Amino acid sequence: MDARVTTAITIMRQLARNRLLISALSRRLNISPGRLWQLFRKDTGQSPMQYLKGLRMRKAGKLLQSTFLSVKEIAFLSGASDVSHFVRDFKKWFGVTPGEFRARGPLPSKHPMRNRKSRE
Repeated sequence: MDARVTTAITIMRQLARNRLLISALSRRLNISPGRLWQLFRKDTGQSPMQYLKGLRMRKAGKLLQSTFLSVKEIAFLSGASDVSHFVRDFKKWFGVTPGEFRARGPLPSKHPMRNRKSRE
């Protein structure tokens, strides 16, 4: 994996709950936004924003399974701008609402959503 992509991923993990623009991320890496997009696509199969959304959704899933925080609090901690948008994105990602996800408990280790390497 390209070192710039690895650095970008590290920054994304650190700032996942903040509003993160690709232009700002590319400036920190001293490359153009288009080049960052190309490198991400080549190394991860995703755009930088798709990758970031995956980080945020996995974080939300972990928080739902391991805490008693409200969905609103988890949405905020996961970087969502509003709860309805978060719920819609969460349902697209996991196939269930955050409440349904929490109610069904931890995913089995062989569940396809647990090991989504292509989304990472």
